[in-house]
Amino acid sequence: MGALRCIRRVSAASHFAGKRYGKPNARVTALPAAQIVPTRSIILLAGAGFASQAMVRVTDSLLPQIAADFGTTVGEASIVVAAYAVSHGSIQLIIGPVGDRFGKYRTVAVMCALATILVALCGTVQSLSALAVARFASGAAAGWIIPISMAYVGDVTPYERRQPILARYLSGQIFGQLFGQAAGGVLGDLLGWRNVFFVLAGMFALATAGLIFELLNNPRARAVGHPDETSRGFVADYAAVLSNPWARIVILAVFIEASTAWGAFAYVGADLHLRFGLSFTAVGLIVGTFGVGGLLYAASVQQLVNLFGQSGLAVFGGVMMALAYAILAIGATWWLAPVAVTAIGLGFYALHNTLQTNATQMTPEARGTAVAIFSSAIYLGQMLGVAAGALVFDRFTAVPLFLVPALVLPVLAWWFAMQLRRRE
Repeated sequence: MGALRCIRRVSAASHFAGKRYGKPNARVTALPAAQIVPTRSIILLAGAGFASQAMVRVTDSLLPQIAADFGTTVGEASIVVAAYAVSHGSIQLIIGPVGDRFGKYRTVAVMCALATILVALCGTVQSLSALAVARFASGAAAGWIIPISMAYVGDVTPYERRQPILARYLSGQIFGQLFGQAAGGVLGDLLGWRNVFFVLAGMFALATAGLIFELLNNPRARAVGHPDETSRGFVADYAAVLSNPWARIVILAVFIEASTAWGAFAYVGADLHLRFGLSFTAVGLIVGTFGVGGLLYAASVQQLVNLFGQSGLAVFGGVMMALAYAILAIGATWWLAPVAVTAIGLGFYALHNTLQTNATQMTPEARGTAVAIFSSAIYLGQMLGVAAGALVFDRFTAVPLFLVPALVLPVLAWWFAMQLRRRE
């Protein structure tokens, strides 16, 4: 609830444009109606994002149960993880023009309703192959929710106040990630893996009900698009984004960020278990502190933006992650790991939220397409980074793997900050 109150404070702040990332703007006496941020609609989208992000990670802890139920190995059962990741990431390449054309809020509501049915279906299947198909289908539905929601936030939020509000929206995803990881273990033990999917389907159903309520009661939620949008179809929208030099810079930056940061982070748990002999419970708790760092960012984003400015915040994030990964690489004791992982979460969201904010503005005439391409770059970067990290980890341990983001991320952040300053 604290994060939701923060949205209200940001959306109602002072009736003036304030500081635009460190630069004072002129005070005005009132905001036009079109600039009043629809707080309730964003909170409801955050609820849908919570359910979507919980689905991404929920099967990680359920794999042993699924394997035992279907009489197979954990490795073979992991197809349900891969199937979801492939559909969730690849669907985002095509969703943008649909959201731009038919209305972003309406599109999210429809896909949230479809995800309710498909997620419940995951709990009813009677074979591993059927579960993989159901997970693939549910990923294809849930994959629409977060990118299109971010584009909607971009439509209804003035740029000067967008970064803090996006960060508050992001808290729904962070809580969803933490819940998904916990639900797979705790609820799986208490209820069984099938009932975990029914619980998640119930969350999607509640989110759908809230979104439909908002569509019926808020005319702005029913708007087809933003006034700046001039969408003319799939090809035209993609051409508008990819022909924009600034859009290419933002997309390249998030691809490098995802491949280096996530490519190394995927092996933090394995390194802690192998190097220090920690139990899987302890490893899970330590890795979960990444979300704590994200929540610290969401709670302090306005102060950080005021302190550093947008470009300075990107550098802060890159340097924070570099120091944290260096600690993981050279740390001689396990208790340094939760501190470092929390710092990685804080630094990641400081840099990533800055990239997100620019993604919502890099091509306003095709905002849904732009954010969808941005999100696809994240998933592609993650997949390539994790695959490359596997080769490094098996041959050289995690130390060189952690040194890569320690060297790359501050350089990336500095380069992006320089590009950003040229636009100010």
